[in-house]
Amino acid sequence: MKTILHLLETLAAIIEEQSFEGAADKLCITQSAVSQRLRQLESQLGQTLLVRSNPLALTDAGHSALRYFQQASLLQDEFIASLANHSTKRNIVHLGVNADSLATWLFDALDNLLEHHQMLLHVKVDDQDKTRELMTTGEVMGCISSDAVPIKGCNCFFLGVMRYRCLVSPDFKDTYFSHYPTKDELQEAPAIQFNHKDDLQKNYMETYFNTSDIGIKHRIPSTESYLELIRRGYGWGMVPDVQSQPLREQGELVELVPNQELDVPLYWHIWTLQTDFNKQLTQAIRAHAETVLITA
Repeated sequence: MKTILHLLETLAAIIEEQSFEGAADKLCITQSAVSQRLRQLESQLGQTLLVRSNPLALTDAGHSALRYFQQASLLQDEFIASLANHSTKRNIVHLGVNADSLATWLFDALDNLLEHHQMLLHVKVDDQDKTRELMTTGEVMGCISSDAVPIKGCNCFFLGVMRYRCLVSPDFKDTYFSHYPTKDELQEAPAIQFNHKDDLQKNYMETYFNTSDIGIKHRIPSTESYLELIRRGYGWGMVPDVQSQPLREQGELVELVPNQELDVPLYWHIWTLQTDFNKQLTQAIRAHAETVLITA
């Protein structure tokens, strides 16, 4: 009879692969065996865990089950590794990250861990205001978020402030704006959003122009292409200093209005599990954040 962890592993595989067929391939079993294990798990727990929607989704009980499985797996893997003094298994590290941190400094923070640990990264990207939700649903073990409220069963650490500036190319500024840009000029000039969740341009307008309407806009769901579209002179957008500094120093990008910044605080949320890996992961992220973010 399969243990609860084996059954939970099947649930995790279904969600990870977003299909019963993909879970079967990952676990090297048949698709019918995947369905049988899920039914057995739901029967043992007395709860419906999975909603067969498109995409597949977990119920509240399913989120709790997934979170328990990931935490138990981490503890089990570290225990086995400590007995054997080494590990041949590549552990999967589930992280929730905002796109700008992923594109600019996260890999530098994780470089040493990736080099010296058997680990695979599974990263879920969302707006910094939304990544915390991935922790509450059990989808990730740690996240970078703009939300300072600790999650039950998790630690929260302040990382620093990511400073954003409203940037344009010099030609774009000359084409669309007078000496001091007005609200109407901003709304008539194309803005650039990352996606429909990206509120940075809206927040900029509210802070400095007393309106939440950003007018017409491009949507570019790629951090690199987002910056490139601004550089080519097709729109205005909010860009973090850590990404834009070289282009500003070269004069390829300029601030629309000097000294009108938006500061976004970032926090590291992680399970309270007292494992060596959790401690090393937190230390690596906090230490590197101090070098790239504003901390004072």
